[in-house]
Amino acid sequence: MSDELSLEKLDTFEGRRGPLLVVVADGVGVAPEGAQNAVTEADTPTLDRLTTADGRATTLLAHGPAVGLPSDDDMGNSEVGHNALGAGRIFAQGAKLVNAALASGSLYESPVWADAMKAGRQGTLHLLGLHSDGNVHSHTDHLYQLIERAAEEGVERIRVHILLDGRDVAARSALDYIAQTEQALQKACEHCLVESGHDADYRIASGGGRMTITMDRYEADWPMVKRGYDAHTHGIGRAFASATEAVETMYAESDAGDQYLGEFVIHDADGPIGRMTDGDAVVFFNFRGDRAIEITQAYEGDESFSAFDRGEHPDVYYAGMLQYDGDLQVPANYLVDPPDIDRTMGEFCVAEGLRSFAISETQKFGHVTYFWNGNRSGYLDEALETYVEIPSDNVEFNLTPAMKLYEITERTIEMLRSGDYDWGRLNFPNGDMVGHTGDLDATIQAMRVLDECMARLVEVIDELGGVLIYTADHGNADIMFTEVDGERSPKTSHTLSPVPFAIHDPGYAGEYRVVGHDDAGLSNVAATVLNLLGFAAPEDYRDTLLEF
Repeated sequence: MSDELSLEKLDTFEGRRGPLLVVVADGVGVAPEGAQNAVTEADTPTLDRLTTADGRATTLLAHGPAVGLPSDDDMGNSEVGHNALGAGRIFAQGAKLVNAALASGSLYESPVWADAMKAGRQGTLHLLGLHSDGNVHSHTDHLYQLIERAAEEGVERIRVHILLDGRDVAARSALDYIAQTEQALQKACEHCLVESGHDADYRIASGGGRMTITMDRYEADWPMVKRGYDAHTHGIGRAFASATEAVETMYAESDAGDQYLGEFVIHDADGPIGRMTDGDAVVFFNFRGDRAIEITQAYEGDESFSAFDRGEHPDVYYAGMLQYDGDLQVPANYLVDPPDIDRTMGEFCVAEGLRSFAISETQKFGHVTYFWNGNRSGYLDEALETYVEIPSDNVEFNLTPAMKLYEITERTIEMLRSGDYDWGRLNFPNGDMVGHTGDLDATIQAMRVLDECMARLVEVIDELGGVLIYTADHGNADIMFTEVDGERSPKTSHTLSPVPFAIHDPGYAGEYRVVGHDDAGLSNVAATVLNLLGFAAPEDYRDTLLEF
């Protein structure tokens, strides 16, 4: 065993005879009670008991600097949340890394930027990404800075392909962002004319809702990626004269939020204005990885790419804002280095020979594996670990608020009772995925199902003499709408709320107590898990939440 990854046994606590289970209730934050709070509006007797247990419950920070994001105004998300849970320390994350690279100018000094600008000057620079300032997957400020710099470097033709948000921002806010982007494009065009004396052609070329095109994850819906690829690349989609006209038309046709609007393509007298051709540059400006991987593979894949028919696939220079998967090397070209997360809790457990499992459905499977393991694909040690993925349904999740919780619970109970594992972790995704739909009633039902499944897990932990930890990765279901002058507006984004942390331990005899403190966050969980397994945490880990 590597000395670097070895752990010392605790003198004060040797662990329990049964397995330890970590339950991450995705998107279940802690906020004041009220009609807007699906968590407290639901009947959840099991969760109520867990989160009010004397000496064994507290709340944790799950947003902003506590999870490596720039400021307290930045919502947490599942990716940085699971990074923090698994790493035991705080690492600078996506938006913070990009902000620093833009502020220092290091982004523009990279050979990848130079190659993208060379291709853009010879052809067209295409900028593709989530079009909002939600700061979860992307930020429009980053887009505008890229546009401004490209103009300074002599790029005469830019096409922006926008993925409408309505999930991490207000449900129908697309028109505001379109107006801001068109203003930024016009300003950059004027800069080109003044500074270099040449006309520039900068326009929005295609778009669609983030849950309809392009931004699938975990290979749940490749046809969704194809719809986006075809619109951005080949100009295939519903034709409009402008992005504003496209959104206004679709608003009039249904009550759907921005994230569910169909694909559209901007046409002029000559047809689609943004078709990609050989030699163009494509920069995907999202910084978060999960929903960037598949579209990246579609652009980077050679003739062996088989997820869908790409038609006449152009030979473009493709770059991502960050590298989205370090093991898969996706993308090959990227502008900002991702966080280097080492010495994760999982690595220490493997080094100690502990047997573990990780389970969720497709929508959150990567969170309890890839993100938990420090952005690393695959097993750390296949002989000691079991990863179980329950396939998600391709439906709007408010139609199936239980999602796959029953299936996850059944398979978890089987693994717990098998005696083959020292510890396991699972993600229950429905608080987040149903919460994102803005459907309050469905989210309340989702919480009821979550409580029902938690009751079964608690019963099995009692049976086996183990320990259960209940927590979450960020808020969402805890604030489902805002209200101004009596008018409610659905809130589909994450929240700034803290999250619950509770321990259920049927063998508890007062050996420890949970100690909350002002800056306690998700990164404090790893040391706590190691303690409950009978080990002292590494010295550089954030403090345990336990006082023995």
